[in-house]
Amino acid sequence: MKPHLLDRSNVKDSSFMVRHNLFKNFLKIWHYHVEFELVSIIQSTGTRFIGDCIEKFEAGEVILIGKNLPHMWLNDAKYFNEDCELKAEAIAVHFRRDFLGTDFFKVPEMRHISVLLDRAQRGIKFEHLDADIRYKINDLITLESYERTSEFIDVLHKLAKHNRYRLLSSIGYVDTLYKTKDDRLDNIYEYIFKNFQNTISARDVSKVANMNPSAFSRFFKRTHRKTFTRYLNEIRIGYACKLLVEEYRNVAQACYDSGFNNISNFNKQFKEITGFSPTEYIKIHGHGQ
Repeated sequence: MKPHLLDRSNVKDSSFMVRHNLFKNFLKIWHYHVEFELVSIIQSTGTRFIGDCIEKFEAGEVILIGKNLPHMWLNDAKYFNEDCELKAEAIAVHFRRDFLGTDFFKVPEMRHISVLLDRAQRGIKFEHLDADIRYKINDLITLESYERTSEFIDVLHKLAKHNRYRLLSSIGYVDTLYKTKDDRLDNIYEYIFKNFQNTISARDVSKVANMNPSAFSRFFKRTHRKTFTRYLNEIRIGYACKLLVEEYRNVAQACYDSGFNNISNFNKQFKEITGFSPTEYIKIHGHGQ
């Protein structure tokens, strides 16, 4: 199943759109749209999927997503309980690169914002962001017309100048996304993202791609310059890293929750991919405890 194309077109009399999302949980759909998306999470926790990046998310994060880059915010299971009183709240700004004209971001004064938008094709997580920038984003919903537009340009300016950020989706994923029209890749990515915590194999994924296992293995390695097993292990270890640092510090629990079925293989893959053992990783990246 391909990611869904959602309509994020602008509302009447506005060149871009600002939405205040306040729900029991966020939209549980793997989707994309032609607009850029700037997201400020006000309250909520869960797992964020952007391209081939899978990470935990929490309140206070700010993300910029490029055109046509598939993504999804999946709330923790507790948000789907009928008696849950928690809320998923965010401000989302949707805009096109030419929302102020085709040449606006081409002038020298705006070149740094143009570079920011180029960078957003992989998805950007802004780290150690000043609270006043988050407040500016969140306050956009309260402004009208000219003030909203001028404030949004200032937000983009400040984000472009902010040098503490992390690119999310891999170069290989984005290159494949924009250079091929092979629908099999959409099917492959969606299946992996939904099932990486379970026991899956190249044979399972080859069926989703409607290919025989040998052809699938050659296709995947040619596309990603790595085997399917290596790619799957990187996804799982990336998820395990977030669990170890942000949610809990039980190595065995992180092992099984990220899709591995024995501690020995988990430790081996963790060391090979990160350069550290799980315990060393916790000591280096953990906060307190």
